Order: sequence, then C-alpha cells, then structure tokens
Amino acid sequence: MARRTSLREFQESLARRLAEAGSAQPRALLGLQSGNDHWLIALPEAGEILPVPDLTPVPLAKPWMRGLANVRGTLFSTVDFSAFHGGEQILPAGEARLILVGARLGSNCALLVSRTTGLRGVEDFEAEPDNTAEAGEPWRGARMRDTTGRLWTRLLIPALLTDRSFLEASAA
Repeated sequence: MARRTSLREFQESLARRLAEAGSAQPRALLGLQSGNDHWLIALPEAGEILPVPDLTPVPLAKPWMRGLANVRGTLFSTVDFSAFHGGEQILPAGEARLILVGARLGSNCALLVSRTTGLRGVEDFEAEPDNTAEAGEPWRGARMRDTTGRLWTRLLIPALLTDRSFLEASAA
C-alpha cells in the first residue's frame, strides 16, 4: 500500500528539493578549447553547438567580434573567445565550433571556440588552491585540474554576457 503524504509534508519536501537544486553545483560540464586555454561551461549554460557557418563581418567592431552568424534565420553576434581574452584569433574551420551561449538567457550571442572536448563530470576535477579570478574578468570562475594534470577554468556565461568589456564591441 502506498504511503500517504499530507499536503504540508509534500510542500516542505518540494521546497527542500527546489532549494537543493537551485544551490547545487552543476553536475555536467562541457569542455572546450579556445586558443591554448581549456574551459568548462555548465551544461545548461552551453546551448547549442554547431559547425561554424559563414560569418558576415561587422564594420567598425573590435577584432574579437567576428561577425554575425545566421542560424536557421536568427542572427547571432559571434565572438572569437580566444581573441576576446587576449589569445590568437581562431580560424573558423576544421574542429572550430560555434556555441550559442546566449540563446537560453535571451541574448543572441555565440562563442567561436577552437574545439569542444566533450562532457565532463564535476568529480573528474580537483580545485586549484589559487582560485582568485583575474581582475576585471568576473566571467572567469574556479580553476581546476583534471586527472592528467591539465588546468581548466570555469567560464561563467551569465557573468560574461553582462560584462562591460564583452558588451562593448565597437572599435570606434
């Protein structure tokens, strides 16, 4: 026979589970390479991943603003993430991918990355002792090492999409 639960017990249980879900660390992470750096994005923040379509250049934009991508009739501003954080520009061919990071947050923004490296579990990493974010880069999260010793940095998409330097793509 099924155990009967009062409405109050059900509501308390539901509230507890929602609070735990909201405060829990993401379990699945998407690994990606941008230039020589390795990054991790929480899977719910990653959005769609696709081969790089033709990019239409945007005049008078900073070099890291690579242009507009037409994805099924919707335009996405495309940022070369390596160039944005001071690395070399990414050639939009071969293993390069476009990650539609802003779609879920209501922003038509895509990141151009060198390649994606697949899904990783949080348990595959150990936190680095020095986890201080770079000054002026609130989108850089915790640094972690995987079992092979490779250094990874969490990319905080909501912080990136609201960062002043990311939003100011005009070269003028």
